[in-house]
Amino acid sequence: MAQPKDRRRVVVTGQGVVSSVGVGVDAFWSALKKGECGIGKFTLFPLEELYIHIGGEVKDFDARELGMTKQFLLADRYSQFAGVTAREAFEQSGLETPLQGEKGYRAACIIGTGVGGITTMEASYKGLFEDKKRATHPLTLLKTIGSSAAAHVSIEYGITGPCFGVVSACSTAPHSIGLVYRMIREGLCDLGIGGAAEASLNWGTTRAWQAMRVLSPDGLFPFSKGRNGTVLGEGAGVLVLEEYEHAKERGATIIAELKGYGMTSDAADMVNPSIEGASSAMQIALDDAELAPGDIDYINAHGTATTINDINETNAIKRVFGKAANDLSISSTKSMHGHCLGAGGGVEAVATLKAMEENIVPPTIGFDETDPECDLDYTPNEARKRDVTYAMSNSFAFGGLNAVLVFGPPPA
Repeated sequence: MAQPKDRRRVVVTGQGVVSSVGVGVDAFWSALKKGECGIGKFTLFPLEELYIHIGGEVKDFDARELGMTKQFLLADRYSQFAGVTAREAFEQSGLETPLQGEKGYRAACIIGTGVGGITTMEASYKGLFEDKKRATHPLTLLKTIGSSAAAHVSIEYGITGPCFGVVSACSTAPHSIGLVYRMIREGLCDLGIGGAAEASLNWGTTRAWQAMRVLSPDGLFPFSKGRNGTVLGEGAGVLVLEEYEHAKERGATIIAELKGYGMTSDAADMVNPSIEGASSAMQIALDDAELAPGDIDYINAHGTATTINDINETNAIKRVFGKAANDLSISSTKSMHGHCLGAGGGVEAVATLKAMEENIVPPTIGFDETDPECDLDYTPNEARKRDVTYAMSNSFAFGGLNAVLVFGPPPA
């Protein structure tokens, strides 16, 4: 793919995460390296009429105790997750916030979600139809809409440039990050925050998912022969991106360079993924990064632990990487934090960056026996030391919506 001569380089200067294995990057990464599992029995809602009782809940999350401002205290849980991650990412970036004047207009805030404030909506309907209340809370609408998290963050940090939420199921976060990347690369903005947040663990959502017969009652075991479905999780993951010269001029600490981004649609089926769509997204991301397959050291896989998804992702990797696929380290951190739906690729982008920073590949836990159709190196059960110079993060969503990010080291 031909690249424009005036293409600007884009770097990562901040990251933030909320997950079932830890709130904050340090706690999150420490848990992943140890192979700790955040999946457990639901505590947020009653379990009547459910046969799925487990998920990746963010434990003991209290926005007030975390010192969130009033606008977040009045927001839905998913927007609160976004607020916590944004604060961490901006603090790490060292940017002076709130942004003022022209700086605000040269910044973007693209924070998406798969389903927005669905728990607020469920509580509202319960109040109206079961408890016979005469009205809903006056902030119900603002709490539920899928652009609320982006709006809250833009207000908090003075971002007056492009601001909206992306919705693309389980590819939402990398699509959001990729949009900020393209805006900066092509000169529309100098910096921005991108990612996604999800807080959809409630009774109704679990009923809907279990009706599809894709959830495991036991755990999430990607690429393992004994896998029997995915496990829902919640959380948020965001990155602060900047144009390289902008970051260098202000003396920012650069975490990594975002070198490539690929997105495709299967245009085939709402549930069953295609090898073509996933492999094309990976190839486009590699071409965008101007890298060869053999340059990639680590892939944070989509790895949902459903039978067809894991086989298809394995075959898609083989199609793109050829013989180099056997030299890759691959893992699905969903095995530890659960499938965070729209936020998944944001959470996993943070895991990918930490793997590069510390040259440690996080494990795929719960790996009991090799599936002959999933025969690559999935880093079973224990983290592994390895030099990780270039890394890829895959997200392949319902509807055949694919998004892939490629990261490299900070520019020399």
